[in-house]
Amino acid sequence: ARLGVVIVSVNYRLGVLGYFAHPQLSAQSPHGSSGNYGLLDQIAALRWVRENIAAFGGDPGNVTVFGESAGALSAIELMASPLAEGLFHKVIAQSGYLVSNAELNRPRFSLPSAHARGEALARQLGASDIAQLRAMDVEAVVEQAAAAGFDPQATIDGWVLPRQILECFDRGEQAAVPLIAGFNEGEIRSLRFFLPPLPTSAAEYEERVRSIYADLAPRYLELYSATQIEESALAAARDAFYGWSAERLVRSQEALGCPAYLYYFAHSYPAQEALHLEAFHASELSYEFGRIGAKEGWPQLWPRPPDDQRERALSAAVMNYFTSFARTGRPEAPGAALWRRYGADRAYLEFRGEPRTARHLHAGSFELHEEVIARRRATGTQHWYVNVGLASPPVPSPADPGGMAPFQEGA
Repeated sequence: ARLGVVIVSVNYRLGVLGYFAHPQLSAQSPHGSSGNYGLLDQIAALRWVRENIAAFGGDPGNVTVFGESAGALSAIELMASPLAEGLFHKVIAQSGYLVSNAELNRPRFSLPSAHARGEALARQLGASDIAQLRAMDVEAVVEQAAAAGFDPQATIDGWVLPRQILECFDRGEQAAVPLIAGFNEGEIRSLRFFLPPLPTSAAEYEERVRSIYADLAPRYLELYSATQIEESALAAARDAFYGWSAERLVRSQEALGCPAYLYYFAHSYPAQEALHLEAFHASELSYEFGRIGAKEGWPQLWPRPPDDQRERALSAAVMNYFTSFARTGRPEAPGAALWRRYGADRAYLEFRGEPRTARHLHAGSFELHEEVIARRRATGTQHWYVNVGLASPPVPSPADPGGMAPFQEGA
């Protein structure tokens, strides 16, 4: 805010309150929909911004939606929702992820329908209908749903989200707005639940990769070798989940003719390195919000960056890039590297000590993971969410990949 932008923080329903679908709830909706209440709250907030932000010095014609992790997922979903059309004009998606979602009335990609999932959860909570659920203590519902493993994801309902997110982007139906998207080098270091138990030898690692990736195994092993099993497993999960999503987003926006910018946050410092958490998931937030040197307000156990000139300069650059993008659609920072559009030469900005311009991030990795997703989409038998890297089921055999055109390296 000190850099001249108006910040609006949005509350919205989470967990079972935000993403529970059920046939009886859909029957009560004039749109025949349920399961997207969290997204509807966000859309209501954006409408409020459009109607009221001028009173706070804001411009309703220049709104940027930005978020990290689940917040980035929300931003992506808003890009795909026709209900949010025209309510925002730029997007920043930090460590976002493109997932397959349950569809309201039919199973797809090995996911049960959202209605079936909601009915199953109601039975687990001891409720035979919506009236009984509504009569229950709300905190008990929230806690018991989480304990039962309810996964609060948006629903493809034909109204808030007309189709799978990737299908929307392939059709060019997403919001045609400038975009920044990126991810962190050490995403999985603090999210090790993505990793299954790791092989204990190179031979076991290679055997597992071949059993999962079959004809794609040589490409996988070239990118993620058996020489450093843990590091390869961390990198593969990162690239398959966060990296592929970020690159897919900027490539899709460029295909629409919209400016799109990719970043790779690879910066670390001694407190992270002591915990083997270099550039962990969300670590860019302390730079984005100018937290360097702050004495209070840190999350418990967060490894704090040192308060020195290098860290302050990096924080200033991140803040300037993001706020200038919100203001003009161009990420710029005085005295720092030029951030070029992703474009045909696959340019990106790397944050490592200081911002640096580079090209062709992790060459070959996004092509591999795109092929895996394309096969899953073509066969319709596997979802894509956390089943990546060594946690993946056997990848389907080659089929018509559909979706976007394949990469043209150097085109």
